[in-house]
Amino acid sequence: MDIKEYFARISYRGSYDKPDLATLTDIFQHHIRAVPFENLSIHCGESIELDLEATYNKIVRKKRGGWCMENNHLLSWVLKTLGYDVTLLGSKVYVPEYDAYADEIDHLLLKVVLDNKSYIVDGGFGMAYQIWQPLELVSGTDQPQTPGVFRLLEESGVWYLEKVKRKQWVPNQSISTSHNVEKEVCRRVYLFTLQPRDIEEFRARNAHLQTAPDSLFVTKSICSLQTPDGIRALVGWKLTEIKYNYKDNMDLVEIRILADEEMEKTLKEKFNVTLDKKFVPINTSRLSLF
Repeated sequence: MDIKEYFARISYRGSYDKPDLATLTDIFQHHIRAVPFENLSIHCGESIELDLEATYNKIVRKKRGGWCMENNHLLSWVLKTLGYDVTLLGSKVYVPEYDAYADEIDHLLLKVVLDNKSYIVDGGFGMAYQIWQPLELVSGTDQPQTPGVFRLLEESGVWYLEKVKRKQWVPNQSISTSHNVEKEVCRRVYLFTLQPRDIEEFRARNAHLQTAPDSLFVTKSICSLQTPDGIRALVGWKLTEIKYNYKDNMDLVEIRILADEEMEKTLKEKFNVTLDKKFVPINTSRLSLF
């Protein structure tokens, strides 16, 4: 484990001797713009391990990405190494098609305490619901960020994260399959409590999500990366690039369907990902990620 090797991986060249909010935000933003949220291992015949050394080797040395339990586990190690007060939390992700939250904890996130204030740090949600800055743990306050307005609401010890969306302009609407591009104004993202968690508590879910036939991650191959002004995502064969606040409080959404022979080049050029094994893309789920 080498903090300088990690910083080289995320192209971070700032100072890190003082654990403050500005440094935390800077490191966090470098991470989400360098490390994709991806589940490609599942679709390459590899297993996703929760061993920190394996995660470090995969993300830092092999320049891959990972899902929440990899990205945030690695981030927790980085931040603890730098002197931050970090706690692992577990959440249940909202599934709009079912209008319900997951039955069990299926997402790992972090709580960081700085100067007697608590912040949610989550570098592993990906897609268009990825926060770009730590969220102060306060209820009912709009926290505007480049991707949109995020809001935390607390009710009887349960916290809810939601995001207010902008309108979207999709020039090639014919290949857009989103059922709710215009209708959905506010999206619930997940719920969580402040009960501290241990990585061991996520092992069963980590195994389930990569093997269950009805798991979103089994039925969709996903690779998404935040960019300086938006995101890009490859889901199955569909490449979506979003530019936030393109004009008049509207996001520009450009969509292209790729051929099999374009996959390897696209992963390298758009996401800086090179895979060791043959990748078999898939998108058989109707669940929307946008």
